[in-house]
Amino acid sequence: MKFFKTRSPFYCLSLFYIVTSILLRIVLLFHPITQSSFSVLEILSIFVFGIVSDFFVFVIASAFLWLYLLFLSNSKYNKPWGYIIFGGLVSLLIYVAFFNTILNQYGGSAPEIGLYFIAIKTLFFGLLLFLPKYRSKIRIVLYSITIFIFVLLIIQNAVSEFFFWNEFGVKYNFIAVDYLVYTNTVIGNIMESYPVVPLFLGIGILSAIFTFIIVKRTNSFLIHLPSFPDKLKNLGVYLVLFLTALVAIPLLAKQENSTNVFTNEIQANGVYKFYMAFMNNELEYDNYYKTLPEKEAYALLKNQIPSITKGSTLRKIQSNAVENHKNVVLITIESYSADFLKTYGNDRNITPFIDSLATQSLLFTNLYAVGNRTVRGLEAVTLCLPASAAESVIKKVDNKNKFSTGNLFKQRNYNVKYLYGGDAYFDNMQDFFSGNGYDIVDEKAFTPEEITFSNIWGVCDEDMYNKAIQIMNDEAKENKPFFNHIMTVSNHRPFTFPENKIDISGKAKSRDGGVKYTDYAMRKFFVMAQKQPWFKNTVFVIMADHCASSSGKTELPLDKYRIPAMMYSPGFIQPEHFNTLMSQIDVMPTLFGLLNFSYNSKFYGQDVFKADYKPRALIATYEDLGLIKDNVLTIISPVKKSKQFALTLHPKGNLANEFQIYYDEKPLKTARKDLIDATIAYYQTSAKLLKEKKYQK
Repeated sequence: MKFFKTRSPFYCLSLFYIVTSILLRIVLLFHPITQSSFSVLEILSIFVFGIVSDFFVFVIASAFLWLYLLFLSNSKYNKPWGYIIFGGLVSLLIYVAFFNTILNQYGGSAPEIGLYFIAIKTLFFGLLLFLPKYRSKIRIVLYSITIFIFVLLIIQNAVSEFFFWNEFGVKYNFIAVDYLVYTNTVIGNIMESYPVVPLFLGIGILSAIFTFIIVKRTNSFLIHLPSFPDKLKNLGVYLVLFLTALVAIPLLAKQENSTNVFTNEIQANGVYKFYMAFMNNELEYDNYYKTLPEKEAYALLKNQIPSITKGSTLRKIQSNAVENHKNVVLITIESYSADFLKTYGNDRNITPFIDSLATQSLLFTNLYAVGNRTVRGLEAVTLCLPASAAESVIKKVDNKNKFSTGNLFKQRNYNVKYLYGGDAYFDNMQDFFSGNGYDIVDEKAFTPEEITFSNIWGVCDEDMYNKAIQIMNDEAKENKPFFNHIMTVSNHRPFTFPENKIDISGKAKSRDGGVKYTDYAMRKFFVMAQKQPWFKNTVFVIMADHCASSSGKTELPLDKYRIPAMMYSPGFIQPEHFNTLMSQIDVMPTLFGLLNFSYNSKFYGQDVFKADYKPRALIATYEDLGLIKDNVLTIISPVKKSKQFALTLHPKGNLANEFQIYYDEKPLKTARKDLIDATIAYYQTSAKLLKEKKYQK
């Protein structure tokens, strides 16, 4: 059983992977973002189940290593087999190089990758065949390269998991899968956010050191290659392990069932979580979540939205006053948590302008973001419906001609635009907004003279606002109202921005700097806007797309979804605090109410000033779908699970209650079935309407 001995490459690499994973778990346990304490049983669960899972994941991942080791032999170079094999490789190389193959039909980089692989294989087989005196030296070089690749991947994965945790507080999920799609932007973000050269140099040096140790320890394996019968025996054992791993890995994942989310995340194997996210970027609601009979679901939804019709959210919104077609500028601010504002207790003075604007605005003090990514925030203010399981509607193929805020403005002869400082291709924004009637203004629309500063995410907020002023001045000349949705980019890692604007350097790449520069750029925008003739006839809606972080001890920590939101229009909207619980999806329907719009609505969002509005908020991740109502957080999850938490305010500082954002979330002792059913009603009906294309304009 030479493949499994302590000096075999399989044994040494599996041990190296497990030790690396253990060290990573220890680091994550003490990471600042891991805001939790752990019991002894939780620690045991993290490491015992985690280590077993790591071993089985490595068994699966080492399949290519096994193929390489199994084909190591000297006999295949003997006459005539060596020449026959070499001739076959040369023929295959010629065929792939000069003829139309299945790789060409697949397209992309597949033909080049296939050609290079076969060429390298042919070259080295020829060297080993025709230079028998140097065969052992050539083989050790190839063997070292193979071990180096595995060691590099193990270390690189551990580093990647650390930085992903540093950003999101979880192991790999759908976001990591997205990063594969938007490689250029993501790699650019990494290059600008971290010291990449020293980091990769360090990873390379570490990989080389551990490769040298493993190669030296396992060199005897190459000197005395296993015989063919021994290979068959070892292969039999490996196949048993491989099949066991296919069963064991999902079973071990089911043991990630602690009420402490951090326990589950640290216990999980990141590679398997990535695989699951890749395979399940679509979650059919009826297959994965609790359901109700359709009539019952809509009846429960009618309790919240009394005027809806049977089997739909369609209802008539009727105003008693004449419609007011004011211009509307919606600004969604990248990653802007409520606790950045002085209003909510922040004492670092990083949002001086927005704090002052809040005193002059209709401020929604108790508002929750729908999700934890930009596409969720954009979806919430554009479609005004609950988050869908897995991917946002924006990222789906069927994302066009929806019932949207832009559509309602279009019906009233507004110019409708989406303005974004980056490339709107990212996150499928261009496809979504253009497919729903918006004109797109993004980085591609800027002349070189209009760009004073940019990073991988796009032009700085000042440049975007300058462009917006120019566009709105042009629109005002058309004697038509305009609706412009501006999405900011500067408050995003790497947090770089022009120098000498604020008292924090952009070179520091700090979040506080990103927040403060975003505030600074918005102040400049309003200074410019106030000088324009269209300003007095404009309503400004300002809110975050989502919080800066969404990680916490529970699946949906409330403080990580609380965002600032306000409406500013001097002389039209009176400054006040609206303290009632509400959702991001309610903001635009509330604006339409203030503008006296009469329309047929399909929105799940409601005008919160209407007498029939009942306080509630909807928050979600990719899998966990939540409802906040009656001081209870209800969460429904895949495999038809549900959880409920009693919410108790945990006051901090001397703030008024409406600005307190922290809650203790304790598992509810007695289930509130009415709230579970209400949660199901929201998400089940919205999923059905989208699936059946009934949420169209």
